[in-house]
Amino acid sequence: MTVSLGLPTIPRRLAEGETAAAGGALPPRPGSDSAPGLLDRFGRTATDLRVSLTDRCNLRCTYCMPADGLPWLPKDQALSADEIVRLVSVGVRDLGVRQVRFTGGEPLLRADLVDIVRRVAALEPRPDISLTTNAIGLAQRARALADAGLDRINVSLDSLHAETFETLTRRPFLDKVLAGVDAAAAAGLTPIKINAVLLPGVNDHEAADLLAWSLDRGHELRFIEQMPLDADRTWHRASFVTADDIRGRLAERFVLSPHAAPRDGAPAERFDAVGLGAESHLVGTVGIIASVSEPFCGDCRRTRLTAEGGVRSCLFGDAETGLRDPLRAGASDAELADLWRGAMWAKPASHGIDRDDFVQPVRTMSAIGG
Repeated sequence: MTVSLGLPTIPRRLAEGETAAAGGALPPRPGSDSAPGLLDRFGRTATDLRVSLTDRCNLRCTYCMPADGLPWLPKDQALSADEIVRLVSVGVRDLGVRQVRFTGGEPLLRADLVDIVRRVAALEPRPDISLTTNAIGLAQRARALADAGLDRINVSLDSLHAETFETLTRRPFLDKVLAGVDAAAAAGLTPIKINAVLLPGVNDHEAADLLAWSLDRGHELRFIEQMPLDADRTWHRASFVTADDIRGRLAERFVLSPHAAPRDGAPAERFDAVGLGAESHLVGTVGIIASVSEPFCGDCRRTRLTAEGGVRSCLFGDAETGLRDPLRAGASDAELADLWRGAMWAKPASHGIDRDDFVQPVRTMSAIGG
């Protein structure tokens, strides 16, 4: 017999780095009938779902993968299109998910990507659907994705120089990425967001160039701090390019001021940017995702599904709740939803990267999905 425990009184939202113990005893997880959404113990509700479609990638970015790549997930262990759509449907219909972003690895490597997008776009209520990609192959698929119902696209682009791009990605594909960006714009997948990771002594001097290029084309640039999710374990908190470093680089050619619109749980802090001197015609916004130096855990609204169907409540943790095996064993949608709620109820107060006892997750970004 199932007994509802009722919706608990949620304790105050903890400050960054404050532990659950400091807030006293935590209430039990509420029953499914009284808490339909993805609520956690600290008053946050996840409405933004990131779905990794594959752990495979056709680049070998130095801050993500080793040069020789990683062992790929066997095909029978990855979620099928039907399984992906069913889990997304549970999230949208039963758990309050409003935004769905498909990630990887590289999601364009899924031959059934267009079909998955089309089926998710048909869900009621219809979620906002976006895609994070390296854009290799996007030139050939942008129109089909737009027609299927994709709303927006994020493209990873860390350098505008072919030699530096190849140094960072270990592949000579800058021209393919730029062609993909142009095709996405032509297909109406706008506003296009450009994601850039800056590495010290490699491409950090390109910050202003990347912003000028993006503003000139009407794209929205997002700088993302390098995160401790690389396979080679070279990340160190003393040697990454911080949000403050990025703002300093941009200030050489742009005036930045806080954007007026509320952040509303978004990972990027946005700034209005106005060019100086010869670039005074460039006006727009730029975002900085400072997961490490200026964490925003207190208002995190994300939940993640790995390519093999594991729920992750925190990108930087190792805790994972598998939904694939229960799904394949015949679990009902209600049972899957309750497992998902339980995973999110256990979400930690913060990722703890700023603490001395932080341990880098076993899985890398490509295996988790961003």
